[in-house]
Amino acid sequence: MYATIDIGGTKTLITVFTAHGEAKESVKFPTPRDYDQFKSELSAALQGLEHHDFQAACVAAPGRIDHKNGVAMVFGNLPWVNAPIQADVESVLHCPAILENDAKLAALSEALLVRDQYRKVLYVTISTGIGGGLVIDGQIDPDFDSIEIGQMLLEYDGELRRWEEFASGKAFQAKYNMRVGDMPDDNNGAWYWFARNIAIGMVHLAATLAPEVIIVGGGAGGHLDKFQERLAEQLKIYETPLLTMPPIQVAKRPEEAVVYGCYDLARMRYGHHQ
Repeated sequence: MYATIDIGGTKTLITVFTAHGEAKESVKFPTPRDYDQFKSELSAALQGLEHHDFQAACVAAPGRIDHKNGVAMVFGNLPWVNAPIQADVESVLHCPAILENDAKLAALSEALLVRDQYRKVLYVTISTGIGGGLVIDGQIDPDFDSIEIGQMLLEYDGELRRWEEFASGKAFQAKYNMRVGDMPDDNNGAWYWFARNIAIGMVHLAATLAPEVIIVGGGAGGHLDKFQERLAEQLKIYETPLLTMPPIQVAKRPEEAVVYGCYDLARMRYGHHQ
């Protein structure tokens, strides 16, 4: 069995998987702002699980990760700094734990689903902010490890802005007072605006990383079907003989990519011990 823990800014989700990837048990609780309180609630939730004998655990966290020491250094939307999450989880579950960035884990999960077609996969998650991960031959690319694509500085309305400031779900809601999923399909102006802003960043990523496919997920990105045609039109504008845009696909499990990525990484690292 594997324990997966997805720490979000508002809620934390714990899911128990069998060795074959079947989700057997799930529990979630609001993520406290205070780390000590979070530790206490996480410990109680883990001890309250029906299953307790784990091969390994994997924790997904937003922000920058110190893999060597198992520490989450900075969180995107939580005030925690240098939180020793890996050691804290290991002390409760008495099994090895892995700590990884949530977008990188989602990238791994989605890349493994298309590994028969593509070896170099870029995953872009568009939610409150924008994140992503690069997976090559079924492995998270370590060179992409500390890159936060949502922080790319791009020209927008005549000034340099961070990509996620004008192309995220939060930016969409700020402009239209409506979530991406609630916007009517026939609002051409809104979808053109959103597609164009996403395309600005994707062109830079395609030129720099040369992925074979770009997979889009996240709370807003999971609605790619609403603006995929417009996005393709915008990306086509920027093509040159030296830059051919890769296909853009929606994530197969946009809401569950992170927890399945946790399972995938834990199984890859520790499955041989079974």
